Amino acid sequence: MDLIDTWLRLWNNDLTLAEKIVSPDFVAHAAPLVDSGSDEIRGRDGLTEWIAGTHATIRDLEFTVAVGPIADRDFVVVRWHASGTSAVGPVSITGTDILRLVDGMIVEYWLNADSLQLARQVGLIPQA
Repeated sequence: MDLIDTWLRLWNNDLTLAEKIVSPDFVAHAAPLVDSGSDEIRGRDGLTEWIAGTHATIRDLEFTVAVGPIADRDFVVVRWHASGTSAVGPVSITGTDILRLVDGMIVEYWLNADSLQLARQVGLIPQA
């Protein structure tokens, strides 16, 4: 699915792609991987700032699709894996994106990422 390929490239820090697939009225519902002070991100600029901030914190960050995409009416779901390098070393995280589409554009996004896994890898929470 071209949309998911473009979404993945956007998350791999090609921020110019936001205009092609993200609605100006975009809303993300997420507990971001990197704290933005909110669990809601609005608009293309909000999304690209969030992505840029994530890449600034986790160098060499690369997302790949693990499962999907799975499409149902106006929704597309994809399970992903990401890896990169934090200030304390390599990190690896998984998550699931749910995207709602209107006229081929992403208008709403729900993120479910394993933030606990990331927090353990960067030393914020002791390993179990």
